[in-house]
Amino acid sequence: MAPTIDYSAIPGNSHLVTVNEHKKNGEQRAEVILIPAPSDDPDDPLNWTPIRKWVSVACVLIYTLATCIPTAAIYSVLPNIEANTNITLGELNNGTGYMFLFLGIGCLFFQPLALQYGKRPVYLFSTLATALICVWPPYTKSNGEWIASKILQGFVASSVESLPEISMSDLFFEHERSFALSLYGLTLLSASYLAPFVAGFISQGQGWEWVMWWCAIFAAVCFVVLFFLMEETNFDRKLKVDKHTGELLKLTSRKEQLGAVSTTIDGALGQRDQNDEKTDFESNEQGSSSQSSNLPTNALANEVSNIEVVNSSTYVPANLRTKTFWEKLSLFSGKKDKFLLHHYALAPFFMARFPVVLWAGFLYGSSLVWFNVLNATAALILSESPYNFSSSTIGVAYLSPTIFTVIMFFISGFCSDWLKLRIAVWRGTGLSKPEDRLWILVCYCVLGCGSCILWGVGAYYEIHWFGLVFGMGLLGGCGIFAIAAAASYIVDTYKELDTEAMVVMILIRNCMSFGVSYGITDWVTNLGYKNCFISVAFLCFAANLTFLPMVIFGPWLRNRQKHMYWSMVDKYRRLGMH
Repeated sequence: MAPTIDYSAIPGNSHLVTVNEHKKNGEQRAEVILIPAPSDDPDDPLNWTPIRKWVSVACVLIYTLATCIPTAAIYSVLPNIEANTNITLGELNNGTGYMFLFLGIGCLFFQPLALQYGKRPVYLFSTLATALICVWPPYTKSNGEWIASKILQGFVASSVESLPEISMSDLFFEHERSFALSLYGLTLLSASYLAPFVAGFISQGQGWEWVMWWCAIFAAVCFVVLFFLMEETNFDRKLKVDKHTGELLKLTSRKEQLGAVSTTIDGALGQRDQNDEKTDFESNEQGSSSQSSNLPTNALANEVSNIEVVNSSTYVPANLRTKTFWEKLSLFSGKKDKFLLHHYALAPFFMARFPVVLWAGFLYGSSLVWFNVLNATAALILSESPYNFSSSTIGVAYLSPTIFTVIMFFISGFCSDWLKLRIAVWRGTGLSKPEDRLWILVCYCVLGCGSCILWGVGAYYEIHWFGLVFGMGLLGGCGIFAIAAAASYIVDTYKELDTEAMVVMILIRNCMSFGVSYGITDWVTNLGYKNCFISVAFLCFAANLTFLPMVIFGPWLRNRQKHMYWSMVDKYRRLGMH
């Protein structure tokens, strides 16, 4: 059945909870609606067992470590590289700028490949290629060789910028998504900070060349792990609806297959009465009239392209078993039957017409700007008088942003999902908007501005090293707010075309990063630490405060462009892309 898309639906708006039911004691009951709706196929990633899901998550995080650590490991040893080569510190920073640029450009190449042939082969190629390219930088002696090695490294590792977010959205429902994305952000930032920490000791004990060689060994080990454990999450979801009741058919044992999913708002918020859990769950399984189990077909039509009306009394699922271990090792289980690579390559450019996507890219990019300013000045500030940190001690200083990233992860991950659910309840209708998550950026506005001043102005006045390390940690840890907010905003708003939208966001982010990395040395040199970081602080504050206009005008923009968006969805579904 080819369902008709509802063009009047506003992308991103969803009825996330039902608030009109009551428990046996007469209290109001709010039940979470599972979005997107899971199918009755046990190999649907939304239906995977908790162990299977979290193994897949662990593999995505391992891949993130394998590609992120080599890109960040050199930050604490830049002075050592400058001392042992003919490359100046400014040229080294320019090279890392080119790397970040191609981390974005590469998404235009690898993202279509992942959609056409599967995410698993792209993950594996990216990991192996990173391992091989890490062998090259220690042999570079000129600026041209350094830039070439960084461009190639950024290009082959570019999948780390966009595929993990999409894999998380493949595995989790809307009300769980921010926690998973924050977990990815935690790994991304922690790896970026821990790599210089370890690299400082390696450089001091074995020389800076071994920093990259150990990165190559680490990435090679990760490749072996991913080859045997990583599953494909590309899935052609087909929903079955009972023709008599209109209910969506799911797996017969929801409790076993979706044991990790909270099915009530109180349970998701950790406030559910344990005595009512079994009764509420059973009432949902027995066909209650709640929207979570009785979604109308016209609402499902906007979620998925293939809906079949069946007779539940005679219907027999085609797939009653999960894949075997050897089937999971297939490199092309996610391959599309039709060749659509050129359509996948062009689609991101059409998604650039949506202001929501452009703003998410700006938010994500601005967060990376402060990250790059921090990395480019850390070795410079801490190695000079009065601090005189060695390369290993500079590496130890990177433990500070690692610790703060873990702290901010809990604030970002849990509070963002909590806000989305709680605001939907506060509205009284269960309506949820993508902008609901953005209020978490209030923390970034305040903490980001303060930490920039503490780091830069503190260095100018030569305050105690603890103040600098504290400011460094706070500034680095706050980056997780933008990662979770930007990625979840795009996925919540344009879930049907989130992979294409993510490419646009990452391209904007990395172009901004390249621009700042290319000019950061002159910025700091010409303005000095004090004036440079005062400007950085208020730019950080202003950039994050732009979430307020999006909260106000975002719903209007989404409503204004709904016909354009659903026309794209309809076109790509007819082509067989989604």
